[in-house]
Amino acid sequence: MCNRYETPQQMDFDEFRVAPPRKAYKPAIGPRQDGPFIVDGRAVVGQWGMIEPGSPVRAPKATDGRIKATNNARWESIRRLPTFRDSWAQDRRCLIPARSFDEPYWGTGKNIWWRFRRSDGALWAIAGLWSEWVDPESGEVVPNYTMITRNCDDHPLLSLMHKPEPGKPADKQDKRTVVVLQPVDWQTWLTGSKEAAAELGVSSFSVQ
Repeated sequence: MCNRYETPQQMDFDEFRVAPPRKAYKPAIGPRQDGPFIVDGRAVVGQWGMIEPGSPVRAPKATDGRIKATNNARWESIRRLPTFRDSWAQDRRCLIPARSFDEPYWGTGKNIWWRFRRSDGALWAIAGLWSEWVDPESGEVVPNYTMITRNCDDHPLLSLMHKPEPGKPADKQDKRTVVVLQPVDWQTWLTGSKEAAAELGVSSFSVQ
């Protein structure tokens, strides 16, 4: 999973052959902050953290009173969870450009942030879902998006990220990583069939 990342600069959108968005955003963001994503041949700025359709508030809370964490979506459950299933069903898939993303390394027994960048200097293109939420009070339309994650227990490097769960073997920790797509797969993810997109979600890894 990912809870902070570096957003692209204006010049970076040339890689995706789209114009940079007009709305401003910060160079590094966390959950529920505004960042850019790419859909329909354009770059859009929206909230990093999807809002459940029909929610009366922009940051809905769970039963324990904490704000729901929806900036990441587990690949295995996007078809059934209310926050994500409509976007998947409606083919609202997007690319999330990132200069880097951070993950917590726990190899020493405590959290040390590791930053992941591509060795060739290009941007990551993270697979995502997007939606639009309408504020029932103001009528404001709020674009919002999430990064898709998948299990990486068997990856030699990514499996070292995140705090281990005591009592569970290494192959049952359910460590997560974002799904990163290569340029040859971008259009398939954005406009291909659900079956073709599903193949990418299952097979892609973020560090290769």
